[in-house]
Amino acid sequence: MRLDFHAKTRRFPAPVRPRAVSPSTAMTFAPTHPAFVALCFCAVVPTLHAVDVFSPVLQPLVEDRVLAGAVMLVADKDRILHLEAVGYADLAARRPMRGDSLFWIASMTKPLTAAAFMMLVDEGRISVNAPASDYLSEFAHVQVRQPDGTLRPPASPILIRHLLTHTSGIRFNATNPAPIDALSLAESVKFDLRDPLITDPGTAYFYTNTGLDVAALIIERLSGQPFDRFLQDRLLTPLGMSDTTFFPTPGQLARLAKTYTTKDDKTALVETPIRYLTYPLNARSRQVAPGGGLFSTARDLARFCQMLLNGGVYEGKRYLSSESVRAMTTKQTGEAIISRYGFGMSASPDGTEFGHGGAYNTFMTVDHGEIRIFLVHQAGAFRHDLQPGKRFEAEVRRRYSR
Repeated sequence: MRLDFHAKTRRFPAPVRPRAVSPSTAMTFAPTHPAFVALCFCAVVPTLHAVDVFSPVLQPLVEDRVLAGAVMLVADKDRILHLEAVGYADLAARRPMRGDSLFWIASMTKPLTAAAFMMLVDEGRISVNAPASDYLSEFAHVQVRQPDGTLRPPASPILIRHLLTHTSGIRFNATNPAPIDALSLAESVKFDLRDPLITDPGTAYFYTNTGLDVAALIIERLSGQPFDRFLQDRLLTPLGMSDTTFFPTPGQLARLAKTYTTKDDKTALVETPIRYLTYPLNARSRQVAPGGGLFSTARDLARFCQMLLNGGVYEGKRYLSSESVRAMTTKQTGEAIISRYGFGMSASPDGTEFGHGGAYNTFMTVDHGEIRIFLVHQAGAFRHDLQPGKRFEAEVRRRYSR
């Protein structure tokens, strides 16, 4: 996850006009080049810059076999300011990355799950301060493992807010070695609760998928709908997030960027499957994974971020109350816990910076009104001095921020 918190608040002004780029820059396309046409076609709102705003700083990483390709988007609360693709979605086929390339966004799923849950809070159907055991009997008998190995009841019950902020005391995925989409929600939660808590609820931050899985299971119980259907009907379809799904279609899979990892000798990129998911990716036997199973595109994620930036409203339709947006996008982990997390996403105490990253180096960040989205399919960390996401963010700040 990548969130850079700054003490000084800044306004997001009109973008600074970029410097001219040399025609010799790799990935600079002629207007008739298919990749150029595809990129421009996918940007319904025309970009304000030349196509290669970010390519000059990332194309060298493509040429050096550090990065296969990436999609980058910059927006404010009202419009997309720039959408750009660099490199390749498929190295072997030489298929260029496009603005509408599809990615597994992993834990960037969590904010969307939290948003769906907060819809029920807005409707008065549940409180974030209620014990989880009020809704799921599985939580009635949880135990805490003490340093000497003995078990005891928790000092206080697990509240819904603990599940949304990774402060429930539940271990990450517990002892479940299966892919995150292998079990139903009920089976997955039951499996994870077989292990004792590692701390009392509300006293420490331990990142886990289970909390958001539980939130989704509660949505199913209260709404009477499968979670993916609730999410589709209440959030994704109305927002126009047509490429965001747990179950990509064949057409969407044709736009899926291949996943790569770096060879041990750092000389090449090697294609690898998404090891957390079950294949084939369009098999209906796969289960929803509310903590990390969605696929999406940069433009879809921009819509979601814009809805949050507008206090829960997008194109005149209200999705969340301003109070729920505030709860999601401000630190909810308490003064005693250093980790800064709201409901379903990282968040600064004042709500000016929030977002989430994904396992394969993706991220979406809202920083004082500036939306930055970076999508890539890279398994494993980049070398610390060759971080393409940080290069993208630095260039955004240089060109768009003052």
